[in-house]
Amino acid sequence: MASEALTIMFWPESAYGPTNQCIGLAAILRGRGHRIVFAAESSWAGKLAPLGFVEELVDLAEPAEGAADEDPGKFWTDFIAETAPEFRKPTVSQLETFIQPTYQALIDGAKYCEPRLREIVAEHQPDVIVEDNVVLFPALVSAGAPFVRIVSCSPLEVPGPNVPPPFSGLPSADPAQWDAYRAEFDRTHRAMWSDFNAWVQRHGADPLPDLEFMPRDNAANLYVYPAEADYVGARPLDGSWTRMDSSVRETDAEYELPASVADRPESSALIYLSLGSLGGADVELMQRLVDVLGTTEHRYIVSKGPQADRITLADNMVGEQMLPQTKVIPQVDLVISHGGNNTVTETLHFGKPLIVLPLFWDQYENAQRIDELGFGARLDTYGFRDEELIAAVDRILADTELRGRLADIGAAIRARDGLRVGADVIEQVGLQHRNRDSTSG
Repeated sequence: MASEALTIMFWPESAYGPTNQCIGLAAILRGRGHRIVFAAESSWAGKLAPLGFVEELVDLAEPAEGAADEDPGKFWTDFIAETAPEFRKPTVSQLETFIQPTYQALIDGAKYCEPRLREIVAEHQPDVIVEDNVVLFPALVSAGAPFVRIVSCSPLEVPGPNVPPPFSGLPSADPAQWDAYRAEFDRTHRAMWSDFNAWVQRHGADPLPDLEFMPRDNAANLYVYPAEADYVGARPLDGSWTRMDSSVRETDAEYELPASVADRPESSALIYLSLGSLGGADVELMQRLVDVLGTTEHRYIVSKGPQADRITLADNMVGEQMLPQTKVIPQVDLVISHGGNNTVTETLHFGKPLIVLPLFWDQYENAQRIDELGFGARLDTYGFRDEELIAAVDRILADTELRGRLADIGAAIRARDGLRVGADVIEQVGLQHRNRDSTSG
């Protein structure tokens, strides 16, 4: 129990990754006696209050008829499903047709919900405000409470001259294409960023860093990435930044292996397949992966995603629409993933190898990082050959040296206890603010 209870407000992006990231931190802070207020997009109705948090709902656009019945994260699931053809393009081509429109959608949501966020802040008077998103909501930094930013995407979201540009998936050791990619980012994003930067200043925020959509000069900044995969040597960060080597929430239910995969031959590995809550919306891709992997001797646990009823599993598979991922990964031998930051960091936390098929956003750089560090393999998501995927699975499962090295890395990551490191930072920011107020008063 904390000696002095704080009110801590979280505002995550309306997707499972950032929201689960915040839930993990919030659960620890609530356990210390702090009052947790979740401002959450409206499709999360009824999902956060049972965890012991104050649940305040926010619309990012004019509510559509029937919106109250939507699944959490449906706002972005629909957006991604409609935009899926963009994922087949090279990352530099996606800047104009996917990355820029995605930022614009986020900005439009920020502008729409600004009055509602101000209402929530005014009502609850938080001692510290935490945002896990990729664009700033000025209501959160103009309220007089200290502001903590979380980067739950790849740390390349914070750019630097000696690391690959964000969203590019370009190799760290070969900068040949970096400048061309950055120039295209500037061309496609400059006007939108300038408009947004002016808008956040009109609503009480300081100017943003050039071509960045979140501030760096905050009470504290957190990011989630293991030291063994981080870019700190090439892109040092100042003292306001704290790395959480992993962020594995403790609120997932236990997962008992069904007999059909628990009782498997000695030669058969157990593999987890997930393209995340958004990537799973691509039914054609999910079904192809299932069909190819269904020809192997191994057993699979499949997170089917939001279109679960349209995906037919093979006989060597079990799966559900959603699974308690942090309880599944420790039980498997290999993870096949889209490369979302949560899945990548959780997989490394438990010391497992990865095959990554990136779809969008930071998944390309996570896939590249896993590949270039030798922690697994990156495949062409839409261009891989059936035998290429099967060979990657067999090669990684046979690499006992890699599996041993990752097991050691996982043990080191778990010992650093990143979730509590992050909770400590948030708590200290709030207590310092409370103590300053009481002293000045």
